[in-house]
Amino acid sequence: MTTEERRELIATYKAGYDEVVAALKDFPPDLLTAHPLEGKWSAAEIVHHLADSETTSGLRLRRLLVEDHPLIQGYDQDAYASGLNYNRREIAPSLEAFKAARATSAQLFEFMSDADWLREGTHSESGSYGAEDWLKIYAAHAHNHAAQIRRLKEALAASASATA
Repeated sequence: MTTEERRELIATYKAGYDEVVAALKDFPPDLLTAHPLEGKWSAAEIVHHLADSETTSGLRLRRLLVEDHPLIQGYDQDAYASGLNYNRREIAPSLEAFKAARATSAQLFEFMSDADWLREGTHSESGSYGAEDWLKIYAAHAHNHAAQIRRLKEALAASASATA
């Protein structure tokens, strides 16, 4: 990965929280737990997932930076969603956790050397996993979920206009 590619991914990563907040703008609060798209998470579930995922990802990056060849443990995101009551909890604390976890990880980028970006471990589900892999995944992660929230909002609006 070139320095410019890394710089672009870092900028995308840093913009992720704002993108999610923008996607949630004007989302009907009483429909945050609605499932207008069959088999897809609700907006509330997405927000809680982002908080848990960002917390996990921050630990992954830290382990990559300070441990020699760490084992990066995968987790079952659907088990988290059901077991941690994603659809029954208020989203405000999870939005704050997501924002804070992302901000503290972004601080680390300022201090990472080229050698740090090349550090690697092993992901329990996908094999070789390095700091650059981490950045590629998490730079896009929030943006992908923001797009998912927008699709939910569109599906809810379409459903409302069809029944009106």
